[in-house]
Amino acid sequence: MAEGGGCGSSCSGCESACSPRTPVLVLGDALREAGARVETVVASSDAEIDDVLARFDGPGRPDGLTWPDADSKHRLVVAAATDGQLRAVVRRLVRRYAPPPSKRPDDLAADRTVPDLPPLAILPLDAAATNDLAAQLGLPRTPDEVAAAVLHGPVRRLDLLRNDGGSVTIDGALVGGTDDQGRAVPWRGRIEVDDAVLSDGTDPILACAIGNGAGYAEFDGLRLLADGDPTDGRVEVAVAVPVIARKRFRPSRVRVEVRRVRGRAVAVLPRDGEVQFLDDGVGGSTSRKRSWWTEPGAWAVYAAGAAVRG
Repeated sequence: MAEGGGCGSSCSGCESACSPRTPVLVLGDALREAGARVETVVASSDAEIDDVLARFDGPGRPDGLTWPDADSKHRLVVAAATDGQLRAVVRRLVRRYAPPPSKRPDDLAADRTVPDLPPLAILPLDAAATNDLAAQLGLPRTPDEVAAAVLHGPVRRLDLLRNDGGSVTIDGALVGGTDDQGRAVPWRGRIEVDDAVLSDGTDPILACAIGNGAGYAEFDGLRLLADGDPTDGRVEVAVAVPVIARKRFRPSRVRVEVRRVRGRAVAVLPRDGEVQFLDDGVGGSTSRKRSWWTEPGAWAVYAAGAAVRG
């Protein structure tokens, strides 16, 4: 099991902060009672995550690539308080197993740049969360339920978004910021999905939602994404644009137009300097073109299984 976000980059002098949380301990007990051997790792750096993931490497290949072991007996449980912590593990899986373009093997699917990543189980550490990825997917949330999924549950493969910034997106991104009163700040940018243009850079955009899942389906009470399906092999993109509606002999009014498109890849090019964004709940900003593309079925989770305890 791996737990993220326990402390900073060093655990020296912070034993209590770096100790596994209660749900992790309960899960470990449930797995041991079922006969499993358990090791708990509090990973607070990329290097510590990589040390755990190395155990999922397959046997050596003639081409020299590091590839996941499809028959591995190990099981990975990620205990995370946020989707961003979960993403940190998936990102390191991609970094470990994605071959460089110059060494793309013949046995890699034509619509993928990474092989099937090892499945993992998610143990949510925020019991009150109702819109995290585990909740969206209907995955088990309690330690006993997660233990059952790890031991007996089916594997559910999910789409993954890679981006040109070297990271991944497991749920979605929301491009556009708000002011001190929480109101959307209009920005301009060219937004393309495959060959479709949602904005040519002249529209004032209130928000742009890039959805692998449904975490950013709504913004300020406005429905952006139609559903957000992480299994359909496509990314759903929506932009909200204010439009002035003029009627003869009536005052003009502003309505919000939502434009939606599905495709394999999306590119966002801001026109007016820095634009704020949230990607899997992690904030940032960009003034450069950013691109995301779909990796169908690239990662996987353990879904609900039989109960461990009666």
